Amino acid sequence: MSQLRFKVVEEAFHKKPVDVPSPTQRPSEYFAKYVFNREKMFKYLPSEVYKKLVDVIDNGAALDRSIANEVAAGMKRWAVELGVTHYTHWFQPLTEGTAEKHDAFVEHDGKGGMLEDFSGKLLVQQESDGSSFPNGGIRNTFEARGYSAWDPSSPVFVVDDTLCIPTIFIAYTGESLDYKAPLLRSIHAVTKSALDVVHYFDPSVKKILSYLGWEQEYFLVDEGLYAARPDLLLTGRTLMGHEASKNQQLEDHYFGAIPTRVAAFMKDLEIQSLELGIPVKTRHNEVAPNQFELAPIYEECNLAVDHNMLVMSLMRKIARNHGFRVLLHEKPFKGVNGSGKHNNWSLGTDNGVLLMAPGKTSEENLRFITFVVNTLMAVYNHNGLLKASIMSATNSHRLGAHEAPPAIISSFLGSQLSKVLDHIEESDSEELESLNNKQGLNLNIPQIPELLIDNTDRNRTSPFAFTGNRFEFRAPGSESNCASAMIALNSAVAEQLIIFKKEVDGLIEKGEPKMSAILQIIRKYIKICKPIRFDGNGYSDEWKEEAKRRGLDCETSCPLIFDNYMKPETIKMFETTGVMQRKELEARNEVKWEMYVKKIQIEARVLGDLVMNHVVPVAIEYQTKLIDNAYKIKSLFTESEATALSAENLAIIKEIAEHTAYIKENVDALVEARKIANRIASIRERAIAYHDNITPMLEEIRDHIDKLELIVDDRMWTLPKYRELLFIR
Repeated sequence: MSQLRFKVVEEAFHKKPVDVPSPTQRPSEYFAKYVFNREKMFKYLPSEVYKKLVDVIDNGAALDRSIANEVAAGMKRWAVELGVTHYTHWFQPLTEGTAEKHDAFVEHDGKGGMLEDFSGKLLVQQESDGSSFPNGGIRNTFEARGYSAWDPSSPVFVVDDTLCIPTIFIAYTGESLDYKAPLLRSIHAVTKSALDVVHYFDPSVKKILSYLGWEQEYFLVDEGLYAARPDLLLTGRTLMGHEASKNQQLEDHYFGAIPTRVAAFMKDLEIQSLELGIPVKTRHNEVAPNQFELAPIYEECNLAVDHNMLVMSLMRKIARNHGFRVLLHEKPFKGVNGSGKHNNWSLGTDNGVLLMAPGKTSEENLRFITFVVNTLMAVYNHNGLLKASIMSATNSHRLGAHEAPPAIISSFLGSQLSKVLDHIEESDSEELESLNNKQGLNLNIPQIPELLIDNTDRNRTSPFAFTGNRFEFRAPGSESNCASAMIALNSAVAEQLIIFKKEVDGLIEKGEPKMSAILQIIRKYIKICKPIRFDGNGYSDEWKEEAKRRGLDCETSCPLIFDNYMKPETIKMFETTGVMQRKELEARNEVKWEMYVKKIQIEARVLGDLVMNHVVPVAIEYQTKLIDNAYKIKSLFTESEATALSAENLAIIKEIAEHTAYIKENVDALVEARKIANRIASIRERAIAYHDNITPMLEEIRDHIDKLELIVDDRMWTLPKYRELLFIR
């Protein structure tokens, strides 16, 4: 081991646990301490202002600008009592991260001094440079104006000395430049269309809520080791590194005892999350070494997305306080599980009914079947779009192996629910005969009215699995913004529910009883969307062939998968639901292709740098020592003895020469391939060139580097190895 690497590894392995402040109160007593929630609103706002603001939050009422100044004054008074000196509009640009510009609560007082000020105008709207964020050509440098606008449905919160105001981010010309604006539109679309369908079963329901419960997987590595790996530092993943002799094959890390230092980090993270109103509940070791998971109680979708973005930011900050770096890349280490962000999605009513949960009566279960089948129809019709919504240069490394879902969207329902749907599909018209609303329905299905849907197995290879009272979208990647997947899913389901209601109403107008009409359409849908249902092994070659026969999207090229956003049916779906216009979709695809190119480009540059500054020099130095040793053997022994003794050295010398020659030659070829690709004018075609020509070269070069790592003297190898990176001491 090189002296530098030895020092870094020693320091990392002898880190002492960091002391974490132990709260004297129960979590319920400091929960949302730094959130301007309803309790704070009631205390700091006039009663009429409070009522109007709650109406905006609960019922989507238009924000009355006349109350903005009073709301801002109350917020400022609360924040200043906490030591806050600045405010920021906190938004989510198309970078998978968040953005913020801090302004102080200061203005001239007109008397040569300063006063603390925060007006309603500053609360509601702020200007930002729209051309400096990914925008797909919507904003140019000479027309750069963009606006951030307050989202009252997500509560304001305090981080350190700053009041953070969740906002949308739009261009001067009105197009969205972020994730939140289309997310809010998609939530509005799906809740509105779901409400219309729910009224078939319960006209008293006034509101539908879209719920999300995310599960955040992540890796931790010691900060010193991280700093000694330029590839981790600059790309978030290891571009080289032979797998350790022991990794996850003994299955001893999953749900194992949490290492002391990690537990201290988790405790600190949980305290600060709870103080910010994030209802974190679950923590545990994941399957791969150094891999962990954090999950909250489910929340309303918009708030859940905000909280996930905030948690990722907290993770990065708190990890450094404990001598760690958090890795949110979907595949930081080759040969072990990658990290996902499972999105548990469902719909519910304002009276507490989960629409994806079975009920106790036939009519409740027909409602349940209605929403499950319409969701399946949406996933079937837009399976390519859902895949595009979670695809990225980083997530493409994860999908298809090591317990991650495959790059084919299908849905696992479990044996019991599958039997129920099959029975409805196969039943004749007499069995599906409607009785009347008071009596309910005679479906002639033994499992109804007492369905126990969660009494079934699970399928970890399913990208979209039913799990008892919700669907678990398992394909999103760990560093992604949940909103991308939720925008696509909410919009697709909204469109499908609109179509469903139109078809049911058409039958009712022709004299068909309501429940019979619902059942007839559901039966038709079960037959149509059957290809999306798959309960088997998503990794098998047989499934890939079967999926093609079923007409599912089997494309694996990341740039080509993005084409799903520009399909006529996708554009129509987003436009008819009011979520996004063609121009916004075109711009977002430009951003996706551009981000793909840049990420692969950076990886190629980093790999070339590592090869020329670490790998090849060390390999040649070791090879030189072997050559010197061979000459010394020749001078000390007879020719026959020397030949026998140096045979192994000569074989290693030759092997090193072959690997270094291949690496140097192909790094040069990699540079030329990048130059050729960079001359392609079309960003889509450039992304395809990077995928087809450059990405494979990275893997081929890596294979030779990893072989050299096993050959070269460990004392000379300068970069921390997997056996050091993957095991926290």
